[in-house]
Amino acid sequence: MKAQDESQYIIPARYRRMENMHIVFWLVKDISWCMIWKELGIAMFIPTLSIAIIIAWRTRQIRAELAHNLAIAFWICANGYWMICEFFGFDEAVVWRNFTGKHLALIPFLIGAIILLFYYTIQRPRDMKAKQPVLASGVQLKTVVLTILSAMVLLSVGCSGTTMLMPTPNLY
Repeated sequence: MKAQDESQYIIPARYRRMENMHIVFWLVKDISWCMIWKELGIAMFIPTLSIAIIIAWRTRQIRAELAHNLAIAFWICANGYWMICEFFGFDEAVVWRNFTGKHLALIPFLIGAIILLFYYTIQRPRDMKAKQPVLASGVQLKTVVLTILSAMVLLSVGCSGTTMLMPTPNLY
């Protein structure tokens, strides 16, 4: 039998339903990407990313959940950008040196990885040492939300700049 003092993470059923729908949207988006169904893939990207951001917002009071949910939001952002690059043919367009359009997806991938690296190397050890409740501050959340929005804007500008300024070379 488990110890009675073991902490539990309980979420309301409506949050769980939203998380489950999030998975459905994500799978439909990725299947659409695989099958090259552009309209459906792009249409599913919007609710997939939106729900990921909502989930991160709802879990903002628990640092571990916030860090992981933000990493997921950045992952979906990178994944969706890469999908759009392939759909519109600028995934192979050279952006800078050997970096192509799809390499710009590394920006949100790395932001997500940095959030988790910070959490596991700095924040979690501090919380474990202090044995205090792990609540996230509003200032940190605002910074992270602004970072997400900034990354999305940079990616959209990068997409339009890549297609206008650097056409995909004809390799055939």
